[in-house]
Amino acid sequence: QVQLVESGGGLVQAGGSLRLSCAASGLTFSRYITGWFRQAPGREREFVSHILWGGVGAWYADSVKGRFTISRDNAKSTVYLQMNSLKPEDTGVYHCAVQRIGETSYDYWGQGTQVTVSS
Repeated sequence: QVQLVESGGGLVQAGGSLRLSCAASGLTFSRYITGWFRQAPGREREFVSHILWGGVGAWYADSVKGRFTISRDNAKSTVYLQMNSLKPEDTGVYHCAVQRIGETSYDYWGQGTQVTVSS
């Protein structure tokens, strides 16, 4: 079955960095768009970033542009999110998700990893 496992979250001070990873299994990773979403307490889940199957072409929420970088390694079936200049408002549970090429919604989601940014 399909599994997405996130890692790399933690507690960091404002201005610091974290690198999240999401390892996928049970699917042909290169046929999926991969994305990162986050959810803060009391708020709805929001889009952070996604990257196309070939790794060329990435989109970011305005709130993270210039600070976050998404990348992927299809040979390792893994997507990464490098987060720099972190702010307290970046705090939340970060989930990765995959969307099969041609589909209009994300098919599978990971359990999430907690990111906490202290001021």
